Amino acid sequence: MFQKINKTNYPPNNSILVWDGECKFCKWWKTRWELKTEKRLTFKTYQEVSSQFPDIPVKEFKKASRLIETDGSIYSGPDSAYRSLYIAGNKKWHFWYSKYKWFQKASDVGYNHIAKNRSFYYKATIFLFGKNPKKPSLYWLYYLLAVTLLIIAL
Repeated sequence: MFQKINKTNYPPNNSILVWDGECKFCKWWKTRWELKTEKRLTFKTYQEVSSQFPDIPVKEFKKASRLIETDGSIYSGPDSAYRSLYIAGNKKWHFWYSKYKWFQKASDVGYNHIAKNRSFYYKATIFLFGKNPKKPSLYWLYYLLAVTLLIIAL
């Protein structure tokens, strides 16, 4: 499980989402998040910026994404995604993560499972949405329709 780190003594000049640049799953979803946040947030790989945050162990950057804000606050794992959406204007996910322990636990467990199985989830992402994160296709809808029609036909 990833470690939650709340603060850094080396705050960046702009809020930054730090992700694993060697992870295809991470790259696909980072591109989606960039579109959602509309340049209100900087995205950098931990390979590029980990040396700027010596109080955050590299092994922790490898386990989970981190959103680091200009006051030094750090949001880890699923809350880095929720806080990114918060910056983009969708405040409910970060609010739920902060307020409801059951939601926080479910998010952390789900995030940890995905992080440990990135290759599988990358393949699932491509299968369901296609290779282009800027223009995802709704393949999952076609699969659901095909299964529904098959069930009706039987």
